[in-house]
Amino acid sequence: MKTDDLIDMLSTGPDAGAATRPQAARALLLPVLGGLLASGALMVVLLGVRRNLLEELTWPAFWGKLVFSLALAAAGWLAAKRLSAPGARTGVLPFYLGVPVLAVWIAAGVALSNAAPEARADLFWGATWRYCPLLIALISLPMLAAVLNVMRKRAPTRPRLAGAAAGLAAGAAAAVVYCLHCPELSIVFVGFWYLIGMLIPTALGALVGPRVLAW
Repeated sequence: MKTDDLIDMLSTGPDAGAATRPQAARALLLPVLGGLLASGALMVVLLGVRRNLLEELTWPAFWGKLVFSLALAAAGWLAAKRLSAPGARTGVLPFYLGVPVLAVWIAAGVALSNAAPEARADLFWGATWRYCPLLIALISLPMLAAVLNVMRKRAPTRPRLAGAAAGLAAGAAAAVVYCLHCPELSIVFVGFWYLIGMLIPTALGALVGPRVLAW
């Protein structure tokens, strides 16, 4: 966003702002939905959906990893949205971002403590730890591009932090999509390796944010 555009936006009266609110919402959501669909298509083409997905939908463990990913995707999107607007309140963001992680880590600790010692390594490593985070990061790229494109049209004053928020939102959304393929059901695995997969695009967003989001 250019400085003149920002001045025009700030100087617009409240009536005009109300009139353009639906258009602004569409301009915000449509590119993000497009990025999400592109990430989903990339996952289907590269990996495919699990054959027993309908059966897994009845398992609490599946919903555990899905809800964790959805919670962080929502928190990441909220962070990206607020960090795109000058003066928006951001003090509560660490709470929204931290609660899902803390909840999953507590659940993982309980699962490890209740498991037999010889089973704990399998709960942590699973069978896909070598490539799970990389696949989540790869699937996140269309979503990351979409979120950054939306944020460029706004006015982020902390581009590195805003870029990191965009990366987290994209990574968590990619994790939601990846749940449709992933065979892992251990909350211990999800609490570590899924999170690593989300943090890779977070780091990438922080890296490119100052250049992409500068205005």
